[in-house]
Amino acid sequence: MEEVVVFIVGAGPAGLATAACLNQFSIPYVIVECENCSASLWRNRAYDRLKLHLAKEFCELPHMSYPVDAPTYIPKDQFVKYLDDYIERFNIQPKYLTVVESSTYDVDGNFWSVMARDMASCTVVNYVAKFLVVASGENSATNIPMFPGQQTFPGVTIHSSNYKSGSIYSGRNVLVVGSGNSGMEIAYDLATHGANSSLVIRSPIHVMTKELIRLGMRLLRHLPPKLVDHLLVMMADFVFGDLSKHGITRPKKGPLVLKSETGQSAVIDVGTVGLIKKGTIKVQGGVTKIKGKTIEFQGGNEASFDAIVFATGYKSTANMWLKNGESMLNNDGLPNKEFPNHWKGENGLYCAGLARRGLAGIAIDAKNIANDIKSKIDVMRSI
Repeated sequence: MEEVVVFIVGAGPAGLATAACLNQFSIPYVIVECENCSASLWRNRAYDRLKLHLAKEFCELPHMSYPVDAPTYIPKDQFVKYLDDYIERFNIQPKYLTVVESSTYDVDGNFWSVMARDMASCTVVNYVAKFLVVASGENSATNIPMFPGQQTFPGVTIHSSNYKSGSIYSGRNVLVVGSGNSGMEIAYDLATHGANSSLVIRSPIHVMTKELIRLGMRLLRHLPPKLVDHLLVMMADFVFGDLSKHGITRPKKGPLVLKSETGQSAVIDVGTVGLIKKGTIKVQGGVTKIKGKTIEFQGGNEASFDAIVFATGYKSTANMWLKNGESMLNNDGLPNKEFPNHWKGENGLYCAGLARRGLAGIAIDAKNIANDIKSKIDVMRSI
């Protein structure tokens, strides 16, 4: 049995940011991570060419800026280095290979009882914590849909988390399922490495440039979101033209309002649209059936493929181990309340990084959580 003040589950950016903010108030905590390293999604499950899609000023964790010579859009390796420096600066010491198996709230004792398994020593440690922070992420488990006949496909099928580079797919027919940022960029990477790349786009999406999104986020400081969205869509139409004839339609709501209300991000174009216009990357509708190597799409099209990359996102696994968390999380392990009021539950329960607001949202969550915990501790000490 180990007593702690704050117990943090997850050593990704959200957990690390929360730990750093608690450090500022000298509030003791324990942070555990099921993987053997911090930020495993960034280290081990991100493709080689990945860069942060937002400018660096919108992607800093609390209390530490990027180096002055850092590029505007941080590459994956430099972001991992930033996280390593962050851990060193704030002396964060995660307990790696530690899996939380259950967490329940003891009403009589007013504490969280957490059972965690140390995978290295195969021992179970029971923690008693006054405050519990869920920072295990909305991307903790891969999400792969199933289509009729999928089991008959003889080729390679991988999730985008296992995709590194298109170099091994040169000359092969590859279908990318999913048209978010990962899907669009992987389709581009495949094409530039000589693969015959096709992309499934089922729903309307906003396509923007990095510069447009950076401008929009700056304008948000002075103008209402709907007006900024109107300007962004006008400029995007000027840059890209009418994309509907290429299978890409826009949502009715603007990119910033849509992000605010649903968490759905605009797609940042890295060159994919240009290759779609040239016919180098083919756009397909939703998958309806798989028959061996042949895949059928909505509208009746069909084509043969050697590999499928599922860029279909992730899901939260918090509900698998968190009990008594109904005040904060829904059945999908995501916040019940909308941003910015999502981060706090009952009985000292918090979540960081589950609001689909990226690194900027993580920074806000971490500061809110640390401030709230400090205020509660101050009240307890004054009684």
